[in-house]
Order: sequence, then C-alpha cells, then structure tokens
Amino acid sequence: MAHSPETPVRIRRFYKSVDISRLDGAATILLDGRTARTPAGRSLTLPTAALATLIQEEWQAQGLDIVLSNMPATRLAQTALDGVFDHREDAVREFARFAEADLICYFAEHPASLVKREEESWGPLLAWAKDEFGLSFERTRGISHRRQPPAVLAAVSGIGETAEVFDLAALAFGAALFGSVILVLALRAGRINARETVAAARLDEAFQEEHWGVDEEVEAHAARLMRDTVMLEKWFRALA
Repeated sequence: MAHSPETPVRIRRFYKSVDISRLDGAATILLDGRTARTPAGRSLTLPTAALATLIQEEWQAQGLDIVLSNMPATRLAQTALDGVFDHREDAVREFARFAEADLICYFAEHPASLVKREEESWGPLLAWAKDEFGLSFERTRGISHRRQPPAVLAAVSGIGETAEVFDLAALAFGAALFGSVILVLALRAGRINARETVAAARLDEAFQEEHWGVDEEVEAHAARLMRDTVMLEKWFRALA
C-alpha cells in the first residue's frame, strides 16, 4: 500500500545509540555499534563527516517510533546510494528535465503587483544563472509551455553529469521539489538561502493566499517544503 506524505510510515525504534565511524575521509552511521544499512543493503556511508552528522541528528531525534517522513536527509542519502550510484544517467535526466519548463521562467501577465514581485524575485536569479553558468533561459508570459533552447538543456545536463553522486541526488531532489533547476542551483551556490528559495518557489501561491486565505492542506505542504529546503541547504553546505 502506498503512503502519502500525510500518512507517516512508522517503524518501532530498534536502537539506542547513533554514532559515526570515520575512515579515509568517509563517515558511516552506526546504530548500537553496527553499520546502518540502506533498503538495498548498502552501508549508510557519507562522503563527509558534516553530512554524516546531519543524518546522525535525524536518527537521534526519533522517539519510540522511527518516522521516515521526518528524516529527509536520511532518505536522500538512501536515494543517492541505492539509486543514483547505479543509475547516474537517470538522475541526470530527472534533474535536467525541470529545465524544460523551469518555474521561474513563467511570469504572470497580470495583475501588475504580482508581475512586479516576480520581476524582483525571479529576474535577478535568471540573470545570475546566465552569468554563473551561461544558461540563457527564455522567459515567457502566461502558462503556455515554452521549451527552452537546446543549448540551455545541454548545459544543464552537463552540470548534472559532472556532479558527484550525493550532489547529483540533491540537485535532482531540489529541482523536483521547486519545479526549478535555477532555484536549486542558486541554493546550492549560496546565492539564496532556504527562506528565500521557498519564497521564490511559492511566490504565486503566497500572492493568492493573501487574497483568498490559506487552508490546512496548503499550510502543511508549505511547512514540508520549508523543512526539506532547510535540509537541502544544510546538505549542500555539508558537502562543501
């Protein structure tokens, strides 16, 4: 049975201590002195001690039950080890496909107040992507799909192809989370922080909420988005 984000998967906590074993620059999570494993049976070994510490804190924070939905860094590490490690090309494609219709290339036609906010938030990021990576994304008005130039898509794929496994996993996760390659690259580079990233990703939604209010489901989604974005910011810093 599939579980939605609103239906947390719970596993009875089976460990007391969470430690880190360091060897040759890598760091492995230990549960009661034993190597923690991914669902595919790989050791939960991270490329930096800082990243291992981020994941260690998630395991330590669990109560009587392990709530997997509250462990975004652990799940991303599992994705990197069990998925991206063996299927890099798929991860690159997953990352690059969000460049085809990047969220922040779709500007509103009206009202003027919304257009102004988008220009102030998204415009500088589009300029940054061009200056930093040579990505000349084409902007459009309205919601009609506009495919980006082949050169842009090829350049984005190149970024993914040169990323190491844990970096690529985070890029693909972030691009899907925000619907934007530009936003995840800006977060990764420190051009914007987690709060600014979420604000840019939810700009249109937030504008609507000011006029129509917020329901519980939207509020819960926004909270999960912020949590995962904060994790991503820490993830990129830990890799660096």
